[in-house]
Amino acid sequence: MKKVKDAMHVSAEWRDPGASLTEIAQLMKAKDIGAVPIGEDDRLVGIVTDRDIALRAVANEIDLGTAIARDVMSREVHYCMEDEEIDEAIELMEEKQIRRLPVVNREKRLVGMLSLGDISQATSQNAAGELLRSVSAHHA
Repeated sequence: MKKVKDAMHVSAEWRDPGASLTEIAQLMKAKDIGAVPIGEDDRLVGIVTDRDIALRAVANEIDLGTAIARDVMSREVHYCMEDEEIDEAIELMEEKQIRRLPVVNREKRLVGMLSLGDISQATSQNAAGELLRSVSAHHA
């Protein structure tokens, strides 16, 4: 059985809650990523996704020149461990309807990110297809 560490993107970049949204958006563009983990005092405290920027900042007309990660980040962060089975991470992603998971080691240090794309490369088409259907389902 494959482990999360066999599928994840290694060395994910994170930012401080005080990082500007401009900096976060530029990082997303440069790295072609859709989420940036937010860390403070050596702990994962949030995540900013491209959707957070669109719905919490732009749609609410927050001043993008002064907005920071803390203003828009999702505070409920779900994550997985690098040494757990990939099926466990898939179950969490399906249950929470999320497309990306920060990956931490046993010392709870961020070591990577696991995305829907990573899973599609590392697992069967059936597993990836089920996950895609689950996270793409309309909210009731």
